[in-house]
Amino acid sequence: MFSFASRRRFSDLSEQQVLALAISSEEDDARIYRGFAQALRQDYPESASMFDEMAAEEDEHRRALLDLHTERFGDVVPLIRREHVSGFYARKPTWLAENLGLAQMRAEAEAMESVAQAFYEKAAQTSTDAGTRKLLGDLAAAEAEHKEISSSLAEEHLSDGADSEQAAAHRQFVLTYVQPGLAGLIDGSISTLAPIFATAFATQNTWTTFLVGVAASVGAGISMGFTEVASDDGVISGRGSPITRGIVTGVMTTIGGLGHALPYLIPDFWTATYVAFVIVALELFVITWIQHKYMETPWVKAMLQIILGGVLVLAAGILIGTG
Repeated sequence: MFSFASRRRFSDLSEQQVLALAISSEEDDARIYRGFAQALRQDYPESASMFDEMAAEEDEHRRALLDLHTERFGDVVPLIRREHVSGFYARKPTWLAENLGLAQMRAEAEAMESVAQAFYEKAAQTSTDAGTRKLLGDLAAAEAEHKEISSSLAEEHLSDGADSEQAAAHRQFVLTYVQPGLAGLIDGSISTLAPIFATAFATQNTWTTFLVGVAASVGAGISMGFTEVASDDGVISGRGSPITRGIVTGVMTTIGGLGHALPYLIPDFWTATYVAFVIVALELFVITWIQHKYMETPWVKAMLQIILGGVLVLAAGILIGTG
């Protein structure tokens, strides 16, 4: 089993080993870029093309390094990788590509090139061997070239398709996170108004009201979460992972209910109730704003749907509690 104790220091590597390390690194980077391209090909073809070309560039640099190794040291390349060297920069495993979003992949690619360049530059500065300094300097220059290629490829492939890709990414964000979260927030904020305020005005006991509020919020969150998971597997609708949507819905439902339940931790009934009224007003405004911003619902329509509905449910709870 490999252990961190078995790692070698970079300063202890021979020029051949440094060259072999560069070759394996180029292979890894090309593999990662191809993984990004594969994950993006269906939804983001422009970005997939960008990563395909970046992978091709890494292959070209690997071949150039192999030619240099053959010229100087022969055909047998030592087996040495990043994990064998102490302090060497890390890369995310290729299998993580499917868990990264478009923006994260682009950021990861930029970081890969920048960190590699900085590492080689620092290694070149600390080397005392002229040949090694030149080799490391050449590698740093190669990584700087990669970075320039990355920028130029981004401009070439993303300029025409960036708007459509951003629209697709925004749509996916809305479908996977905003819609389920908004549904949960609406249900948690509005549906719990009646039981919480009915209990508050019926008992005028803040602790009892708080317990009822927590129970209603958590129960609604669990119910809404499982309902979202069971309602749509996301395969046809494209709304994303049902587990993700279920978690988002359940959490936001619970938060929506707890917002106006927490004030009843205040011992004084009327103080707690006035604070709860203010929080309810804030909750309804936030829901209205989210509907307007992400769902493009006109302000007037959003206010009628949310604020009017919330006020009616709140009034019903108070009337039932005082009846």
